[in-house]
Amino acid sequence: MKKWLPLLLSGAIGLGAVSMPVSVNAADGFKDVKADHWAKSAIESAASKGYFKGYADGTFKPNATLTRAEFAATLARLSKVDGVENPDHVFADLSGHWSEAEVNRAVSLGFIDPKDYPNGFKPNTPVTRFEIAKWMTSGLAAVDEDYKQALEDTKTTVIPVKEYFTPGIPESKAPYVAVAMGTKLLGGYPDGTFGLNSNATRAEASTILLRYESVSGKKADEFLGLTELRQVGTERTNMETISPFTTKPSSFNNVVEKSYTFRNNAGSLKLHNYIVVDSENFKNIESIYAPLFIDDKSYNSRLDEKGIYRAYIQITIYPKSKEFDLDHYMGGVRAGVVHGSRINNGNIAGKYGYLTLPNTDTKQFFIDQKDQDGGITVWVQRYLDSNNIGDQLVTDDNSFLSIKTKN
Repeated sequence: MKKWLPLLLSGAIGLGAVSMPVSVNAADGFKDVKADHWAKSAIESAASKGYFKGYADGTFKPNATLTRAEFAATLARLSKVDGVENPDHVFADLSGHWSEAEVNRAVSLGFIDPKDYPNGFKPNTPVTRFEIAKWMTSGLAAVDEDYKQALEDTKTTVIPVKEYFTPGIPESKAPYVAVAMGTKLLGGYPDGTFGLNSNATRAEASTILLRYESVSGKKADEFLGLTELRQVGTERTNMETISPFTTKPSSFNNVVEKSYTFRNNAGSLKLHNYIVVDSENFKNIESIYAPLFIDDKSYNSRLDEKGIYRAYIQITIYPKSKEFDLDHYMGGVRAGVVHGSRINNGNIAGKYGYLTLPNTDTKQFFIDQKDQDGGITVWVQRYLDSNNIGDQLVTDDNSFLSIKTKN
């Protein structure tokens, strides 16, 4: 893989702006970036490398938004790939614009796909976090086939942000968000959102650019989170990546989306995803999915011990009995793989926008939450003990899955 190395800039983000940045010694600090600013270190590092300039009044304006032209130009300068011939006149609305040559270079390097902007690049439009995610991950894929494959592998993965659950992230956007999160180029906000349409600030961009500098020198399989996301996208579980458990020679792909009828005949269900979180050391959980299901309220000293993991299982329940209740599910599912309990971690399910099993008004819940196909999709929780595991599932068509500890 070619490594994309930082190139010390003679220009800077903001060229062509009304209030143009000028060279300011980053070592002296910026007067509007206080000692406790969350991005102080990144801002000063990015400025010292020439990715940004300060303003004549000694400020950095960390909360100011970036335009498409500004961020594209910085990516073009950040890359140091030899032998790339820049295309001409990619966007008609860039003719004569200060950023034209650098945007054209960003296109040639694979960051930007002109087909995404059929009505013009509109260079002064504030760049969104989704655009940043897509440009950067596309740039990685342009020089490394494994990143390109990662974009394919994550088209249908579970993405640990609120937008995945509501309103949903379309398959055309999902892989770029997934790879950006899996490599830690971008993360979610404290409220659980990714902010696809949010505009990036100069402070955020400083941090993101430094991360890209690091990520672009690494292989895709060096990132645990990305490996998890890829496995969930292709195998519907991250089990092999994050835990000592395995399903081999069986596979979740054998049983997902297949009907399993309850033994009491009160209904049926389908399994969609089976996500494992390495919670055996509660203070050192590494799974990218942990924030989606676990918070401080999840701590249980009895379960905070070696060999204990947590499984979060997405199923759709299809009630058959007229007054279907929670007991029909709990008593009707003998298979450990799809038998779980309510995720009872404060309001974490509400924060991210997914459903778990109810603890009150249970009959009404199964009436109110039905989708157009008559199913109720929920996430349930199950504990896995590496010293005592033997969960199995046999679907109605006799497809088989068994979970066990790796030899």
